[in-house]
Amino acid sequence: MKKISAVILVLLAGVTSSCMTATAQERGAVYKPSAENIAARHWFQDAKFGIFIHWGVYSLMAGAGEKDVAEWVMEEKQIPIDKYERLATFFNPVKFDADKWVQDIKASGAKYITITSKHHDGFAMYDSKVSNYNIAKRTPFKRDILKELKAACDKAGIKLFFYYSQLDWHHPEYYPRGRTGNVYTGRPQSGDWDSYIDYQNAQLRELLTNYGDIGGIWFDGWWDQEKGPMKDRWRLSETYKMIHDLQPQALIINNHHVAPYPGEDVQPFEQDLPGENDAGFNTTFVSNEMPLEMAQTMNGSWGFNLVDDRFKSTKELISALVGAAGRNSNYLMNTGPMPDGQIQAENIKTFHEMGEWLKIYGESIYGTRGGPIGPRPWGVTTNKDKTIYIHILDWKDGEIFIPLTDIKIGDATLLGKDEKILYEMTDDGVIFKIDREALQNWDMIIKVNLL
Repeated sequence: MKKISAVILVLLAGVTSSCMTATAQERGAVYKPSAENIAARHWFQDAKFGIFIHWGVYSLMAGAGEKDVAEWVMEEKQIPIDKYERLATFFNPVKFDADKWVQDIKASGAKYITITSKHHDGFAMYDSKVSNYNIAKRTPFKRDILKELKAACDKAGIKLFFYYSQLDWHHPEYYPRGRTGNVYTGRPQSGDWDSYIDYQNAQLRELLTNYGDIGGIWFDGWWDQEKGPMKDRWRLSETYKMIHDLQPQALIINNHHVAPYPGEDVQPFEQDLPGENDAGFNTTFVSNEMPLEMAQTMNGSWGFNLVDDRFKSTKELISALVGAAGRNSNYLMNTGPMPDGQIQAENIKTFHEMGEWLKIYGESIYGTRGGPIGPRPWGVTTNKDKTIYIHILDWKDGEIFIPLTDIKIGDATLLGKDEKILYEMTDDGVIFKIDREALQNWDMIIKVNLL
């Protein structure tokens, strides 16, 4: 008993020592973005709006009759690997049409797409040579949807990003396990963590060498090990260097919910505006040195869910887009395609409604940065060159005071109508006098041209 205890203590000491060393290496690493990467960051910030796509064999389960279950169905319903693998034999999305997807997404006004290449269930949605657990080899569909989607995006001028889950409920070497994908999976009670990281990096190399230039890699799942011994053994520096060596312009986005690590290019926030943490798991730290991105579902589910009809209105979604832009952030809006390969009709309808709004008001979003006035209960501001856009989302009075000082206004108009707006300069700011009828619009935008 004492000998066993001593061995365990030695092993734990070794793990702790490795973790401490890795932590120092990861946090202390020096990262200098390349010129290509900096240019890509600027493009990303100008683009402002993207569509997230969560799609995999889990779509066949359609949430299993529960509104809060979708891409996590394997974990939520405790489905063993040998049973879950059967889903691939039924997955045949014959109505998948990459060009149709991209046309509808482009109609929304989105400038880029981020799609799941491998989610937590370990199933690859592309023709991986590293593992045959993928759509081309295990399904009757036998097509590489990432290749088809990339071709459609290239034709339409849309950038494509690949989501990749660091967490893997299927791979036998993902061990020790984190807080998910445990005993029910049927995986062995042992494994070689570094072998799993090698596997992960081999798949990432495929994604970075077989699909031409991509926008970047969107990671998820680091948090699975956050309270375990592998928290700091993800070998992030090695992985990030490989990505930037293969594609210097590729942006690395890691949804780990903590402050950014060196090598990352965009800080994401899940189901939350930057810094707010209403979801309860995001960091309140907001970087002022890199682009930001907020990811949000259109209903309550990331993947397709048959009974989840909690669809946000176009007004709610555009308000989130505007709120993100006012916080100097992009907005990544999610859809979960159906198992037959089609995007839900409700989502397509919203895409087109958002696109119509952006045709009129897009100049207040695209190419802008967070405005000179931080978010207020009534709305936000954005700015571009010598123009300030004041987005009034919730204000009913005929006058609104904006604390803009030390500016010279050329004119102020109501965006979309080009109607002049009267204003009065004071020592403390500007009072804009608004027609009450105009305030009936839920996002009234005052365009202020500065001299």
